[in-house]
Amino acid sequence: MSQQKGSQLLKNILKSKWYPGIFQWPTLIVFAVIMYELLIGIPVAHDNFGTAMTWVLWWPIIPLIFLLVGRFWCAICPFATVSDLVQKFVGNKRPVPKFLKKYGIWIIDALFILITWADHIWGVVESPRGSGVLLLMLTTGVIVAGAFFERRTWCRYLCFIGGLAGNYSRAGALELRGTPEICAKCTVSACYKGTEKAPGCPMFEFPKTMDNSARCNFCGDCVKNCPNDSITVSTRIPTKELWFIRKPKLEESFLAIVIMGIVFVQNITMLEVWAEIQQWMGGILGTANKDIIFTVTFIIAMAIPALILYLTSWIASLKNSDNALMNLTKFGYALIPLDFAGHMAHNLFHLLAEGKSVLFTGLALFGIKNEGVSAALVGMETIVFMQYSLLVLGTLASIYAAYRIAKSNYKGQEVMGTVIPYTLLTLVLVAFNVYLFLLPMAHRM
Repeated sequence: MSQQKGSQLLKNILKSKWYPGIFQWPTLIVFAVIMYELLIGIPVAHDNFGTAMTWVLWWPIIPLIFLLVGRFWCAICPFATVSDLVQKFVGNKRPVPKFLKKYGIWIIDALFILITWADHIWGVVESPRGSGVLLLMLTTGVIVAGAFFERRTWCRYLCFIGGLAGNYSRAGALELRGTPEICAKCTVSACYKGTEKAPGCPMFEFPKTMDNSARCNFCGDCVKNCPNDSITVSTRIPTKELWFIRKPKLEESFLAIVIMGIVFVQNITMLEVWAEIQQWMGGILGTANKDIIFTVTFIIAMAIPALILYLTSWIASLKNSDNALMNLTKFGYALIPLDFAGHMAHNLFHLLAEGKSVLFTGLALFGIKNEGVSAALVGMETIVFMQYSLLVLGTLASIYAAYRIAKSNYKGQEVMGTVIPYTLLTLVLVAFNVYLFLLPMAHRM
């Protein structure tokens, strides 16, 4: 199939009256089953279908979905469907508060950090009830946002997955854009305002002028509404969008380094030597309280990559015309491919070493037991090979992204003078990742 035919097929799918509902309703039904199992079902994580679906299947594959098909998940996410239903029947559709528009991504960054910290403090992942309460709290937030504010305010400005989705979708292989020559002559703005065919863009984007994929969820509304058939859907080289960020934002670059720190935390706390690390940290801090020890470790894991990135940006500022903060803002995006690689490499362990637990716990709902059977989909040698392959690809993609960003912003010797520090930074980060993956890890299920 040629690229042109493939793009037309994707566009036809988005234009269909059955899309995205044909995916939304099954997803919402599965979500309801998961919620029931987490809150009412077996209280042991190892045997709970909701835990397996959430933390062994959904959470590990969500970064891959964002990379391959952008924020498609956001179009069919049960939270989004609940928000739409609430808004349809009881929504006040008030304008988004100004502070959310201004600080939304920072709030998302903070929520992402807070939820990761809370998981390790209260053992959310290892507790079906804890996972259920977390999802219930998020559902409550979705309902409140849908009842008071217009469109998908929650998804755009508050969802902790939204920041992750935005960063990874920028590096994704799929993009939706308006055709500039056609859109320049359009005066109806149906893509944003909506028509009788479909509502306006739920993510507050103006497809006519949209130049990035960070907030497009491929809901198809703009494709259905456009009177000029201007909207195109096409594939692209992954990470290409990162090379030409026109309006870099500090909060988005900050999230990129935060994700790197969170991956470090997730890896460190799963190591078999974590108990020894805790004991060592406790000796330094003069306490045996595991919550305090983890919190300090967590802060350090967040701070070190951020400080190293700032130092690298300062060194680069000696070679180019930007200051350290502006360099950090621009080149934080270059870390997104390595973020994805480290994140996905970590998730592969859960997905492939414990993947069959989804099937086993699902069959258990019907009284079919599979006790004593390995939950691994493949052997550890295969998993390790895939992890290292991902890290190699992520490293190369990040280094190349840094080069392209430098090339589009500077000239002459400034380019290499800027690229070299960020190349060294990338190699340091990946070396630490490799070291952590060499150590034995504990299973989640």
